[in-house]
Amino acid sequence: MEEERPRVRPPKDWAGGLPAVGHALEIAHRQMGVARTVRTLLRVNQKNGFDCPGCAWPEGEHRSPAEFCENGAKAVAEEATTRRVGPEFFAAHPIDDLATRSDHWLGQQGRLTEPMHKPPGSAHYRPIGWAAAFRLIAEELRALGSPDEAVFYTSGRTSNEAAFAYQLLVRRFGTNNLPDCSNMCHESSGAALTETLGIGKGTVSLEDLHRAELIFVVGQNPGTNHPRMLTALERAKRAGARIVAVNPLPEAGLLRFKNPQRPSGLGRGTPLADRFLQIRLNGDMALFQALSHLLLDTADRAFIEEHTHGFAEWERHVRDLDWERVLEATGLSRAELEETAREVRAAGSVVVCWAMGLTQHRNAVATIREVVNFLLLRGNVGRPGAGVCPVRGHSNVQGDRTMGIYEKPPAAFLDALEKEFGFQPPRHHGLDTVEAIRAMRDGRVKVFFGMGGNFVRATPDSAVTEAALRRTRLTVQVSTKLNRSHAVCGEHALILPALGRTERDPGGYVTVEDSMGLVHASTGRLAPASPHLLPEVAIVCRLARELFGEDPHVPWADFERDYGVIRDRIARVVPGFEDFNARAPEGFALPNAPRDERRFPTATGRANFTVNELEVLRVPPGRLLLQTVRSHDQYNTTIYGLDDRYRGIKAGRRVVFVHPDDLAERGLADGEVVDLVSEWPDGERRAEGFRTVAYPTARGCCAAYFPETNVLVPLDSVAETSNTPTSKSVVVRLDRRSPGGG
Repeated sequence: MEEERPRVRPPKDWAGGLPAVGHALEIAHRQMGVARTVRTLLRVNQKNGFDCPGCAWPEGEHRSPAEFCENGAKAVAEEATTRRVGPEFFAAHPIDDLATRSDHWLGQQGRLTEPMHKPPGSAHYRPIGWAAAFRLIAEELRALGSPDEAVFYTSGRTSNEAAFAYQLLVRRFGTNNLPDCSNMCHESSGAALTETLGIGKGTVSLEDLHRAELIFVVGQNPGTNHPRMLTALERAKRAGARIVAVNPLPEAGLLRFKNPQRPSGLGRGTPLADRFLQIRLNGDMALFQALSHLLLDTADRAFIEEHTHGFAEWERHVRDLDWERVLEATGLSRAELEETAREVRAAGSVVVCWAMGLTQHRNAVATIREVVNFLLLRGNVGRPGAGVCPVRGHSNVQGDRTMGIYEKPPAAFLDALEKEFGFQPPRHHGLDTVEAIRAMRDGRVKVFFGMGGNFVRATPDSAVTEAALRRTRLTVQVSTKLNRSHAVCGEHALILPALGRTERDPGGYVTVEDSMGLVHASTGRLAPASPHLLPEVAIVCRLARELFGEDPHVPWADFERDYGVIRDRIARVVPGFEDFNARAPEGFALPNAPRDERRFPTATGRANFTVNELEVLRVPPGRLLLQTVRSHDQYNTTIYGLDDRYRGIKAGRRVVFVHPDDLAERGLADGEVVDLVSEWPDGERRAEGFRTVAYPTARGCCAAYFPETNVLVPLDSVAETSNTPTSKSVVVRLDRRSPGGG
């Protein structure tokens, strides 16, 4: 492992500016060289270019020549790098050696160049031909006692065409075991929004955000995780919007933004958040119930009467609010809440944005339902400048779900598949991510197939997850780069190297769906990193041909040859994709009934108010409430570097941010090294060797980076309904390390 000696400086109170440009170009130059950097970055998110492989933030109508952010440039650089990982690398590095390496080291080695196979009992991966690799997978799948003994995972960067073909292969095989990364991030959003509004997506467009009069940014750090969102917030501010930031941590990107593409970005920049509510972890439900309580007299009665269900019961519940519990849960004062309610009262249109700070708690679904209640109360759904805005991470995670990557597919989707392809897809629900790990742990799943991503580092309870994967007969990872999952093998293990977004695809352009339901084309221009790479679509289709032989139902060879054939089939299966091939090059918006028509396709036919019991998450004496966060040199599980410029961290990741008073109460000093220990009924879990950093976080709360802290989250600690791991509310104690490190 790399030795980390983190250095700490004061955190910044602004984001962006020339340092962001410089850092992005430095990394791009190091990975790609000058000419390749210029040629590649100028095509990111352009009409005839490729979609950024980073976040899912949408592009506006008018795009700048540099339509990318700092972290988008890092993502592109790591994919378009000139570094290579070939057979000689694997000959020099046995799997046990790879298992000792850090996430950063693994990712920095470069692009995978050809298929590799770890045979049973071998210490090394060895080269294998594509035909032999597909034959091995097909043999293992056919040998299963049931199709449900296989799991087919998907990350959020898979294109619409590849995702549709992938789910078709899996259902043709006979299972709905299609877990994906949504299960671990915005599954709570989808569950809450489907129940209350009838669609598991946001209801706002980029134009709505620009037109909003008041914007809440809750449990989200756009400066690091969705930097292009700062440009949208800046534009809203110039139009007169006010912004309320709700977060336990003060985040530089919400304090002040220096837009590097505007002259003002060279100066002081634009202050963004007009109000910062430094909320205690898990206090968001209490916040929105309190705001609704204070605003009941401003209810939009006409909207409520015409469009909603359940208001009377909810109103009785909220009128009876226990203020003592609200103040304990939020850590805010009543004056702060009343001042915020006055902001809402003065606003004609309100948008609430959120990310994983809301979705990864036990009561996450109930909390998001309460956000919907708050918006419905004043008619802030289905009109310009207002609505719900869950901000997705991966660039096509929303599109994957639209294409059918879902373990609980709706009957209408399965009916459409059956009608189009003439076979009967399975109807029983499959396994989500947490359930898949349990099934592998218990020996009920014997084959794991991962279409992209880094499953081992994206999931909770690291030791349990790794042991579960090692119990399988076969693990398959479709990847562009090396990651920790390649060092956690079943009896057999395969690495199948795929084309990236930046590279020319023989099947033509692909499409993606952004966080606001806009579908557009993505065309890679670079020569492939190796002549041995295959597009994800080709990997799926060639496996299907090996598995099914001459398939009378699906033209797999045609799918591989021409992605337009896949899009024609999508157009007949997935609502909203009519004339897909004709509309894809220019892009189009998918229908959104709440936004477009103020129509709510729920069980009641209306938008649903819901009653959610307020809970206060109480922490035992001497403990803190931990949230996992990303560093600025990170995107999901990909570690670009060991710095977090905005929080003042240099050359290290094993740090824990704690309020100075909480450190003092525990007899700890800034800079001491501690173990983070979570306590659960089945025992303790320990993350070792974290430097304490005195930091202005909310009292009683602390924060540390994932995936290093995933080990602290048990597999069975999940959100109700969504089954999402509770990575944002982990009770921990800080154990001082002895001088010897033990």
